[in-house]
Amino acid sequence: MSLIYKIIIAYILDLIFGDPYRIPHPITYIGKLIKKVEKLFYPLKNKTFWGVIFNLIVLSVVYTVSFFISKIVVLEIYFLYTIFASKSLVKESFKVYKALSEKNLSEARKQLSYLVSRDTESLSEKVIIKATIETCSENITDGIIAPMFYMFIGGLPLAMTYKAINTMDSMIGYKTETYINFGWFSARLDDWANFIPARLGGMIFIPLASLILRYNYKNSLKIYFRDRKNHSSPNSAHTESSVAGAMEIRLGGPTVYFGKVEEKKYIGDEKKILEISDILKTHKIIYFSGAIALICYSLFFGGINVITWWRYLQNL
Repeated sequence: MSLIYKIIIAYILDLIFGDPYRIPHPITYIGKLIKKVEKLFYPLKNKTFWGVIFNLIVLSVVYTVSFFISKIVVLEIYFLYTIFASKSLVKESFKVYKALSEKNLSEARKQLSYLVSRDTESLSEKVIIKATIETCSENITDGIIAPMFYMFIGGLPLAMTYKAINTMDSMIGYKTETYINFGWFSARLDDWANFIPARLGGMIFIPLASLILRYNYKNSLKIYFRDRKNHSSPNSAHTESSVAGAMEIRLGGPTVYFGKVEEKKYIGDEKKILEISDILKTHKIIYFSGAIALICYSLFFGGINVITWWRYLQNL
């Protein structure tokens, strides 16, 4: 079976079922591997150097195991399916929407706390909506566009390696006293891995989704090119700015992390007041941008395969 067909099947499975909560999830085991290897290398003195070695060992193990798994078609499709996060991202953020629609602010803050690292205890309804949209738009890259990109380039082994990079960054890629040196390479690796996918999402896939959904796709591109660098991360604002422009809202601004206020730059213009329904609009962007990415990747990489085979046949 062609890799393209496997990816399409995996993506459809994610849209239908979301994360397999009752079946062992590969990312869980990657997390366990990271913890075990970290225990071996974190106590060593030169934390920056051993942090690099730690990354290389984890990624080598994940790539090798994934390579052998990819030899069994059913397992390969299952593992590809678990890498996507479209349905789970929508499902988890919908819990925030549901709580807000029921005027239950405390429950909305609780559900949001599972999605973000910021302090949520005293957030207003407007800030809860904004934070939900921010995490959804940022995760369009991590959960859909980037893993799909690496699937098409290198199949399951490379896609699983990307998720390992992503998982290491979420576990140790922090600028805290504990991980500022040991987690430095993990954070940089995640930035490099998301560099191209984030720009494809912000500049192409989300504006196209906005056009189909009859959102403001022209403003999506305008805000993207203006505000795509308004974030401490080199990639996060690319999809956030595109979503903010499409929906004519403003994201970013002062945010509280672990009791400290971080003065983040604003993204977008406040042409309209944030509403609860904006969360559902973001969900539509998630689904449509993912589908557009799948079509674009299939056409591009499928076209490369056709050209390669044509040249090969001409040389026979």
